[in-house]
Amino acid sequence: MSQLFKPYQLGQLTLPNRIVIAPMCQYSAIDGEATDWHLLHLGNLALSGAGLLIIEATAVEPEGRISPADLGIWSDVTEAALGKVLKVVRKYSDMPIAIQLGHAGRKASTAVPWEGGQLVSPEQGGWPVVAPSALSYLPEDPAPIELNEAGLQRILTAFVSAAQRAYRLGIDAIEIHAAHGYLLHEFLSPLSNSRTDSYGGSLENRMRFPLAIFDAMRAAVPAEMPIGIRISATDWVDGGWDLEQSLVFAKALKDRDCSFIHVSSGGLSPQQKIPLGPQYQVPFAKAIRSETGLPTITVGLITEPEAAEAIIVEGQADLVGLARGILYDPRWPWHAAAKLGAQVVAPPQYLRCQPRGLKLLFGDVEFRQR
Repeated sequence: MSQLFKPYQLGQLTLPNRIVIAPMCQYSAIDGEATDWHLLHLGNLALSGAGLLIIEATAVEPEGRISPADLGIWSDVTEAALGKVLKVVRKYSDMPIAIQLGHAGRKASTAVPWEGGQLVSPEQGGWPVVAPSALSYLPEDPAPIELNEAGLQRILTAFVSAAQRAYRLGIDAIEIHAAHGYLLHEFLSPLSNSRTDSYGGSLENRMRFPLAIFDAMRAAVPAEMPIGIRISATDWVDGGWDLEQSLVFAKALKDRDCSFIHVSSGGLSPQQKIPLGPQYQVPFAKAIRSETGLPTITVGLITEPEAAEAIIVEGQADLVGLARGILYDPRWPWHAAAKLGAQVVAPPQYLRCQPRGLKLLFGDVEFRQR
């Protein structure tokens, strides 16, 4: 039996296989509200046969958006808009759905990627950005506002409220975004955190606010709702956040009943030097899984079914995340199942599409037409 298509238990949530659709920003919301694009996008991916679909980075407050077009879940209006999309998606798919909750910190208030991605000033429709310290992402950017105690409390409350809204919507799991140079990653890395209070300096202090966010969210929703976290295992910059510190952070999360850790890398500094190549981030996931035993999602240039299968068989990770690859091939799990002799769930409307000789692709349902 293919191990990639073997069910996996994430706390009390059963995933039908080990394929995870990683969160991918769509920059298609209006004032934080999900739109018809999200219905098309999520509906398409929900028919892919993957084991878990994670909704894109969703801002916990308006100032936490990467761009003015980011998805949000900070109000009754944004909650209702996402709920409307989910209601339709769930009518046709029972795929487990998670959501990534985050705050962009100093990387907020930028144009959407296809319009350049540059910083958008308040005069152009942007907003002042906040961060652990008054250190900008790019040297030419204005310095962000250093968060004071009131700001920290506001953001913590926003994460808690967003978690409660996600639970009300019937979302199956939550992923906290602490990767890719956004706010919680900014607290973790010494390159972006130069504070001299209890939130900066030592590793213990730099972990304090991200762990406080996790603790508050964990207490705010029922224990059966899995809460995990996404981290960048390294900044790929000398003197920055690295695997050794990630292991300490992961162990602290394990002690707090973190449900899973989603291991990525980079995004904090334009000075990063990433050695891109097939499965280049898998060793980080393997190390964290080995040292902590946390259920681990790996991601990054995993394109072939055989490679994904080997990752699971060899114990390098528990789950394999796909992002851009599944946008390019939204039926990747179908094709992987065909190659590996496994089965996926597909809608009955599509049963006749399977090529001859691949009867098992969609399970044991046989379609007959007079």
